[in-house]
Amino acid sequence: MTDLDVALSLESSAPGRFGAVFPDGWQQGRGAFGGLVVAALVRAAAATSADLARTLRSLTAELCGPTLPGPADILVEPLRIGSGVSTLAVSLVQAGEVQAHAVAVFGRERDAAAAWTELAPPAAPPWPEVPVLPLSAAVGGPVFAQHVEFRPVRAPLFAGGDEARAEGWVRLKQPPAVRDAAWLALLCDAWWPAAFARMTAPRPMATIAFTFQPLVDASRLDPEAPVYHRATAPVARGGYAVELRELWSADGELLALNQQTFAVIR
Repeated sequence: MTDLDVALSLESSAPGRFGAVFPDGWQQGRGAFGGLVVAALVRAAAATSADLARTLRSLTAELCGPTLPGPADILVEPLRIGSGVSTLAVSLVQAGEVQAHAVAVFGRERDAAAAWTELAPPAAPPWPEVPVLPLSAAVGGPVFAQHVEFRPVRAPLFAGGDEARAEGWVRLKQPPAVRDAAWLALLCDAWWPAAFARMTAPRPMATIAFTFQPLVDASRLDPEAPVYHRATAPVARGGYAVELRELWSADGELLALNQQTFAVIR
């Protein structure tokens, strides 16, 4: 098992109740990297849904506070199990407080012919041609970045530019044994905020809301291949920025969509 597989291991104690242990080494600031927290919520919801004909269609999460390294409880409550859609609420509780909450929607396939992608695939150089950015806590990056390989394409940092944009190839250095929607959710959150392209110096930012739509069966993806991250933050008001993120495969398939609300802490 890789570090990620260990970090996302859940122990079921009763129906809809899971124990998790968030390891040291996955922090972003004081708490665990938000992508890891969301991935744990996805895993718990999927384990509770347990209907293989219904896959995750959407997850809307709020990251209420920092999930610290150590044990946590994840509680899943079915809100409604319909004929084609299951809706579940998921809460992560640590030290008696809810640190993260989500609503996950699982649905069976309905009309396979109703399929299109109006977003244009990114025009990106092949990932082997793009240099790796050595990002780690030792050079001012977040602690969790030690697990991730970044190959920026159009992602200036603190350039004071007129566009909040971030693009590049990203993958985990140790591919996980389990490739699922939780893995895609984590990859959606791996990149730094697109707003950093407009800023002239680092400023602490935190995700407070996270909406995620996986669009493919992740188990068929090559775990060694990177995905292409494309993001823009088209609006910021009152110390909060809204960012739209996309994940693409190397052959131009849209893998997932993600919208985040960031708080500029100071």
